[in-house]
Amino acid sequence: MKIIVNIPAYNEAKKIGSVIKDIAQKKIAGVEMKIQVVDDGSVDDTAKVAKEAGADYVYVMPHRGLGLTFRSGVEKALENGADIMVNIDADGQFDSNDIKKLVEPVISQRADMVIASRFSADKELNPQRMPAFKKVMNMIIAKTVSFFWGQKIDDLTCGFRAYSREVLLRLNLNHPFTYTQETIIDALSKNFNLLWIPVKVTYFEKRKSRMTGKIWLYIFNSLRIILSMLRDTKPMKFFGLPALMFIASAGIIFAVFLVYYFANFKVTPFRTWLSLASILLILGLQLMVFALIADMIKSQRQISEENLYLIRKKRYGRRGKTN
Repeated sequence: MKIIVNIPAYNEAKKIGSVIKDIAQKKIAGVEMKIQVVDDGSVDDTAKVAKEAGADYVYVMPHRGLGLTFRSGVEKALENGADIMVNIDADGQFDSNDIKKLVEPVISQRADMVIASRFSADKELNPQRMPAFKKVMNMIIAKTVSFFWGQKIDDLTCGFRAYSREVLLRLNLNHPFTYTQETIIDALSKNFNLLWIPVKVTYFEKRKSRMTGKIWLYIFNSLRIILSMLRDTKPMKFFGLPALMFIASAGIIFAVFLVYYFANFKVTPFRTWLSLASILLILGLQLMVFALIADMIKSQRQISEENLYLIRKKRYGRRGKTN
């Protein structure tokens, strides 16, 4: 069993060394653990510090954003023979002792993907100094995705996670901004078993998140990713539910119109109601057509993704290359 701890990093020279040394001290019985750093085009000495601290693999990429950096990390982990990949931040925000907690359900095959949850009933685990808007945003978005998938989601945006090899082979990520929401929705669409485990997270005083530094840009990009993923993976709900609402509203308004019409046998006083019902009916029918087209596209996408999976499986072999 080989575990690769993947650390995406951007200008983290001050902290990444201590993070790597701390992880390197952790041992899991019967498991070979390697540390992999993917430097997203840092302008400081992140890569140099990572090598000196003992990282087994260090890759320097052009600055492209967290989403593409994570995707590169997945590809490199597969190339390096990972049975499990653990993704953890480079700033020391997470406790490396929790790596064992995340990988154990994957090793025992109780879960395909394990996500650290920052929100727990245990008050001792609740993060201090976490920005209020992040809590609210996570709650709203998590409940939205939970509604579409019928599964309770504790934390949608925490990047501390463990992925089985099968999940890594099947993930298809397209957005450069971030990967956190996209990976969960993509894994759910492929019927993987997801598990959330509470962990302790440290929010350092005066810490500024690179992802949420520009709050409105973060909100816009996150919503864009989630909406596009829901459109592609749950088209009948995404388009179908609004379609049924419009059609039902049109039916109710038309029924009310008929009641008043047969009471007075006059159309003119209620012409606005009839026009509104017609508009809502047309919108509903259009959305229903969109739902059917999008569902057809989804079927074609599933065939393409299965072909991609087979190509990756052949390319990386059962274990890929080992050291």
